[in-house]
Amino acid sequence: MNFENIAARLARLRTRMAEEHVDIFVLVVTENYNCESMEYISGFRGSSGSLLISCDEAFLVTDGRYALQAATQSPFTLIMQERNTLQGKTAEVLVRKKWSRGGFEADRLSVSLFRELEPSLPRWKDCSSILPSLRRRKDDLEVSLIRRAADIAYSSYDEVLGRVREGMTEKELNALLEFTLRNNGAEEGWKGSRFIVASGERSALPHGTATERAFRKGDMVTVDFGATYEGYISDLTRNFSMGPLPGQGREIESVLLEAAEKALSAVRPGVEGKLVDSVARDVITSRGWGKHFSHGLGHGLGLEVHEAPRLSPSSKDILHEGDVVTIEPGIYVEGWGGMRIEDDYLVMPDGPVCLSGGKGRNSAMITI
Repeated sequence: MNFENIAARLARLRTRMAEEHVDIFVLVVTENYNCESMEYISGFRGSSGSLLISCDEAFLVTDGRYALQAATQSPFTLIMQERNTLQGKTAEVLVRKKWSRGGFEADRLSVSLFRELEPSLPRWKDCSSILPSLRRRKDDLEVSLIRRAADIAYSSYDEVLGRVREGMTEKELNALLEFTLRNNGAEEGWKGSRFIVASGERSALPHGTATERAFRKGDMVTVDFGATYEGYISDLTRNFSMGPLPGQGREIESVLLEAAEKALSAVRPGVEGKLVDSVARDVITSRGWGKHFSHGLGHGLGLEVHEAPRLSPSSKDILHEGDVVTIEPGIYVEGWGGMRIEDDYLVMPDGPVCLSGGKGRNSAMITI
């Protein structure tokens, strides 16, 4: 991570801290939980640590396993917890520095951990919205990493398609894709989440993870996958058929491509997420498939596979320049099958920029 990027993010965080009238911001990571925000603001990618950020100081508390890693990855002042617990050492620093009002993430910190930290400061304020809002606007480095993750994902999928045959199981394709991603430079697939590989009638399951079901002639197969590269994630969905696609499949394909294209024409800074969703949903409904589109149109993407903003009927988010979002309309027919297409887009004033290969790769269906 470039330390200049870290400095810029710290400056933005400190502006938000001043607006919230807190003089210290505390973030605690245990067993990897909330490690994405720690990485974003400090550069440190360990599984355990705490950050203490004031208007003029920034501390990283961690244990001996990460002494060298933390010093290499982060410009923060390093404090080793030594024989103390992470929360104990964090509380010790808070008491010693005599800050008065702390900001913390109530939706990311367990009750038991907060109770251990609470006596260390006179006052606390829930600042759960700060880091998610900062993480929405991707800088140039983040955009380049997401684009690279998407390139690895697509090229790996394309490579794996050449080995698909009747009789291959969903699990076998999943395992081959994950291996190929790593072989092509990805750290892994998705952090903490499994790919979706759903064939035949199972393709009607929007979140149908891989099973022992073997591919059969006439099957439609949906693959929702991605790659992680230097912490940043891509998220794509592609489809293929084992033999010629039936007429209903071709109709669904055309509906989804039209829905995605119309939705993209609405993607601009200042537009409501629910409006973008409604544009795609109106196309699908007008073509008679509305009741078979059972999820939101898309979501934010970055250090996590699901971030703000959301594109759904209930979304209250407004798109900002620098958001990276998925556009993923789908149609699912119980007992028959389904299909979804998905690509990743950077929101810009002149229109969305595809980070996952553009229209040439956006075909809903390939015949094997």
